[in-house]
Amino acid sequence: MINSPINKKATMKLISGLILLIVVIVIFGIVNPLVIIGAGQRGVVMNWGAVSNDIMQEGLHLRIPIYQRVKVMNVQTQKMEVKAVAYSKDIQTVDSVIALNYRLQADRVNNIYQTIGDSFEDTFISPAIQESIKAITAKYTAQELIEKRSMVSDEIKVTLADRIQNRGFIIDAFSIVNFDFSDAYEKANEDKQVAQANVLTAQNKLEEVKIEAEQRVAQAKAEAEAIKIQAEAITQQGGADYVKLKAIEKWNGSVPTTMIPNAAVPFIDLNQAK
Repeated sequence: MINSPINKKATMKLISGLILLIVVIVIFGIVNPLVIIGAGQRGVVMNWGAVSNDIMQEGLHLRIPIYQRVKVMNVQTQKMEVKAVAYSKDIQTVDSVIALNYRLQADRVNNIYQTIGDSFEDTFISPAIQESIKAITAKYTAQELIEKRSMVSDEIKVTLADRIQNRGFIIDAFSIVNFDFSDAYEKANEDKQVAQANVLTAQNKLEEVKIEAEQRVAQAKAEAEAIKIQAEAITQQGGADYVKLKAIEKWNGSVPTTMIPNAAVPFIDLNQAK
């Protein structure tokens, strides 16, 4: 019979059981005692809101509802890019973009969360990068920043590491993506390079002229030396008589048909004929 006391009692138990189950599910959902820490994560345990020394490793963990809360922190390598404005030694504006790969020390996530919080990129790392860049770029002129980019990058990395590693962060990679200077400096630098190129061209031309002049001097000296040697040879072989002999060797035997007044007949020396 449907209306019997036994059936009513069973129905009430069923309803009560369902209500209890629903309450448990709701409570379990609100005050879930289970915590799952995924791969590359750590759990910062807080008791009544105070950060404890306990750090949950990867896996499934139990917590005491209401009393304990867990903040999950990522300890995998993370990448960030930061834009920074600084000044060089010669007071040139330097706009740079820095790429940084970093990660949290797994055994110090509780200290990081307690002292810095979970917005550490904006509140700590980015300002540290800015200060490191300013400190190093101020040591170099704009031209040196361009020419010694690799060395400047290493110095910034070392300075940044000193600032953040003692707070629980590890640098995996650091690089300067870009160095930009003001338009006025870029134009001045371009003009300087053009001027240097023109000077180099002029120096090359001057060097060519100098070489050509030296070649002409050397040639003239060689010709003069040849003439000197020839003259000495003529003197050694009889001087004027040697010259006459060479002329006779080339004479065709004919007497000139036109005589110049007071001129002697070729090869006849009147003084010798007396």
